[in-house]
Amino acid sequence: MKGEILKKLLVIDGNSILNRAFYGIMGSKMLQTADGTYTNAVYGFLTIMFHQLEVEDPDYLVVAFDVKAPTKRHEMYSEYKGTRKGMPDELAAQLPIIKEVLSAMNITVIEKPGYEADDILGTLSVWGEKQNLDVILLTGDRDAFQLATDKVTIRIPRTSKGKTEIEDFDKAKVLETYGVLPKQMIEVKGLMGDSSDNIPGVPGIGEKTALNLIKKYTNIDQLYKTMEEENAPEIKGKQREKLLENKELAYLSKTLRND
Repeated sequence: MKGEILKKLLVIDGNSILNRAFYGIMGSKMLQTADGTYTNAVYGFLTIMFHQLEVEDPDYLVVAFDVKAPTKRHEMYSEYKGTRKGMPDELAAQLPIIKEVLSAMNITVIEKPGYEADDILGTLSVWGEKQNLDVILLTGDRDAFQLATDKVTIRIPRTSKGKTEIEDFDKAKVLETYGVLPKQMIEVKGLMGDSSDNIPGVPGIGEKTALNLIKKYTNIDQLYKTMEEENAPEIKGKQREKLLENKELAYLSKTLRND
């Protein structure tokens, strides 16, 4: 409606931003309390959050956290995130502190066993758009690009030497940067995998090749249909062998990456 004032929802990926704040304020700036408790991640998280509240002045604010429990992705693929190192003790000790601080500030925190913060961000972005809200997802995880729309913006902070810079990705920015629509990033990840989450993808298929294939064939279904039914002569040699031999891995990886 003409003259309608749109409301804004800010959703923060708690684990991602806390992790970035921790590694962004290290060395001599590794803050501690008198009893030796590290607080650099808490300080960095709150600094980033307060800045976003000042800049965006959202009507609604939610912080989502992972829960240390198996998810549906672990059930599908036992090696999911299997190569990740555990959280440093200095960071793990700050997780309950930031949650306590957020609770004291009456900020809504959502965490649910069996679900990742990614899933919560995805759910809230869809819900927020249906409510005609402008949605901002603050996360360091570029996998969230698949959630970008004209109404949902992915905000990526980079913290270094105590300074934070922000880069925004909406639907247009994802298309401009990668040449595919946000939802097609799921297809791209299905082919290339994701080493950070130990998602296999198709061996030998990197980001550039995956992007080129999805630009041409739109999705994994059409790629394999063309290869198997119409031959797709431009896909040949080792690349063709790898794609055909690892079809199941491609579909598994796509499912694992679908928030």
